[in-house]
Amino acid sequence: METKGSSVVGRLLRFTRPYLGYLILALVSAVIQISMTLLAPVLIGDAIDEIIGPGQVYFHKIWPILAGLGVTIVVACLFQWLMAYCTNKMTYRTVNDLRVAVFNKLGHVPLKYIDSNAHGDLISRVVVDIDQISNGLLQGFTHLFTGVVTIVGTLLFMLWVDWIITLVVVLVTPLSLFVASFIAKHSYNMFRVQSQTRGELGGYVEELIGNQKLVKTFGYEDRAQEKFEEINDRLYDCGVKAQFYSSLTNPCTRFVNGIVYALVGIIGAVSAITGRLSIGGISCFLTYANQYTKPFNEISGVVTELQSAFASARRVFQVLDEEEETPDAPDAFVMKHCDGAVSADHVDFSYSKKTPLIQDWNVQVAPGRRIAIVGPTGCGKTTIINLLMRFYDVDSGEIRVDGTPISHITRDSLRAQFGMVLQESWLYSGTIRDNIAYGRPDATDEEIVAAAKAAHAHSFIKRLPQGYDTVVSENGANISQGQKQLLCIARVMLASPPILILDEATSSIDTRTEIRIQRAFDKMMKGRTSFVVAHRLSTIREADCILVMNAGRIVEQGTHRELLEKGGFYANLYNSQFAVEE
Repeated sequence: METKGSSVVGRLLRFTRPYLGYLILALVSAVIQISMTLLAPVLIGDAIDEIIGPGQVYFHKIWPILAGLGVTIVVACLFQWLMAYCTNKMTYRTVNDLRVAVFNKLGHVPLKYIDSNAHGDLISRVVVDIDQISNGLLQGFTHLFTGVVTIVGTLLFMLWVDWIITLVVVLVTPLSLFVASFIAKHSYNMFRVQSQTRGELGGYVEELIGNQKLVKTFGYEDRAQEKFEEINDRLYDCGVKAQFYSSLTNPCTRFVNGIVYALVGIIGAVSAITGRLSIGGISCFLTYANQYTKPFNEISGVVTELQSAFASARRVFQVLDEEEETPDAPDAFVMKHCDGAVSADHVDFSYSKKTPLIQDWNVQVAPGRRIAIVGPTGCGKTTIINLLMRFYDVDSGEIRVDGTPISHITRDSLRAQFGMVLQESWLYSGTIRDNIAYGRPDATDEEIVAAAKAAHAHSFIKRLPQGYDTVVSENGANISQGQKQLLCIARVMLASPPILILDEATSSIDTRTEIRIQRAFDKMMKGRTSFVVAHRLSTIREADCILVMNAGRIVEQGTHRELLEKGGFYANLYNSQFAVEE
């Protein structure tokens, strides 16, 4: 979804609306500061005119002028500080709101969007691109305010001193504008490519750092280095081109400024010879010529930052423009109690329209039943979980909980009825206590300890340096995989939901601990509807019903004994597993 350049600027400005007061105060401060700055050359010119020659220096007139000059400088400095304060406040609050909006958006887009985009690229948009916007806005507001006010103010002061020289300066000005415009148009495309490539590089680095063990296991370091260098070289090329185009701005505009200064000097000298302009007037005009052309340098120089900011803003707004997940139905209700009855009627679903996955899925699960889902890899076991939790919505058909279609239940209250332990355990950077209480932040210490004991995690937690106050690093990198899984199990046990989903929940735990965990699960699953996804078929023998899936369909269902006696797909799957083990 493309965002046009003009709309990018408009949308950025809309984010500044809440801070309009700072904007107005910054403009007023800029006007006062520039007015004082422009008044200084007039005072200096007046002082010069009081120095006629040797023995003809009128100090009694110069001292009041110098005092006025001092006051002018102090006032200019004060309002320059105030303008900088206001622009900083406005910029950083605007960027703060933008970053919050993007992060909030990522929490409301469909899971499909997160799954189909490189996580490093999304992180780059939230962090790096918004930092680029911050730099661009800060430079833009600061230099544009002072630049525009300086240009207008200088023209007025120059017209007051001498309109003929002013006319010459104005006639040369379009040349400077043309140069800046030409360079800005070419540099924008390069900065846009640079932002995209930077995001690609961020995604690749994040991917490698997060899977460094696999990289080393398969000896992928050299190939990873080659691909990194290929992306980095592309980033270097577009970065060099972007900087080359943008770096042309300053010398080109300075060349035009030199022409203006030379013309003012020549015409001013002729005017002084003819007596139409005093020496102080020439000094004043030369200063104004510099001050008039300086904003063009600054504005054209800040174009680099602005182009980079607009390119980054385009990527950020692409995230904000993504469609959010289907909102809760207007008549959706908050499910506060759930018995645990689950049913699916003629459900079809596929991640890609070209590749059908779940086809005509039908199941009836009574409250408190233990359902196992088995089948070969890629048959749709995990997809069933995604559909039950409404991480994805079905293409057709209907899933019901307690007889109510889940599309008529608010997502938050629906998901609150499920407790889920996945094969891929996840912990965040925080204490052991905080991680266990992730689903119930109001839980007491006694409840947290009880959940840890039920999950057989209490003993290893007590051996940690600070016990339950031990801080685990990002994703629990400083504890073992099995310990992470125990903490994830404790988290679900603390939440005590009416429906459980266990997706290979004991895959990273040793056999002895697994037996103990299975006992804990047996106790926890009593009276609760449970869906157990398992590859090790020996772990689901006690299930009330086993759903055997293949190619997105339920091909068999029944108890472990019934399915073995049937001698069908499940029996072959079960027997082949033990044949492999032997």
